[in-house]
Amino acid sequence: MKDRVPKISATVRERNGSRFAKRIREQGRLPGVIYGHKMEPVSVSFDTRELVPQIEKGEKVFKLDMPGSTHKDEDQMVLLKELQFDYLGDTIIHADFARVDLNERVKTKVHVRLQGEAIGLKSAGAILMHPTNEIEIECRVADLPDEVVVEISGLGLNELITADKIKLPAADMKLLTDPHSIIAQIIEAKEEVVAEAAVVGADAATPEVIGEKERAEKAAKDGAAPAKPGAAPAKGAAPAAGAKPAAKK
Repeated sequence: MKDRVPKISATVRERNGSRFAKRIREQGRLPGVIYGHKMEPVSVSFDTRELVPQIEKGEKVFKLDMPGSTHKDEDQMVLLKELQFDYLGDTIIHADFARVDLNERVKTKVHVRLQGEAIGLKSAGAILMHPTNEIEIECRVADLPDEVVVEISGLGLNELITADKIKLPAADMKLLTDPHSIIAQIIEAKEEVVAEAAVVGADAATPEVIGEKERAEKAAKDGAAPAKPGAAPAKGAAPAAGAKPAAKK
């Protein structure tokens, strides 16, 4: 692996702080820190155009070139440990690296790439879900993979692949991610059926007035038309129980 590890150049930073870091970024460089192996952390800066494309390609292990360093970091192997992004989340503004040895075991996250055309996708309305696209593993630095490939050709409708089913590239690699995490799943997309609102009749829409039914029945017996809710009582008739008397003109 050492032969194909990309090389990056770093320069020691004399000053720290957000104000100086901003100046460094304006000069086309990326602030960072290198630590580990019982050595003092050192603040550095990298050429943004050299480092960021490598990170975006998925590289994690680098051969460090830092001439003039008093920390014996020149020609040291380093592992990308953490990235910081701007408030929009799309621009790298800081990178942390840990000194490592190729035979050292480390914990890191690896991208998961799905390969093949799932047989379950031939069913009408079937869709592929990929909720977990990164897993955490423990392995030797020398065996650190760029990605883990998961074959999904045999995945049928309503079937899934969990993290514990992934075949890791090396036998001594250890899965740290929850083994029950879903990596890939074929589900059937069901149309959401919206029930039509029932047509409500005028009688059902009008709230029932307490005692109105009895008054209507009594009026029918007396041969008079039932009064509408809220209407004033007929001339000479007594006002309904609980009703206020009509104002005198």
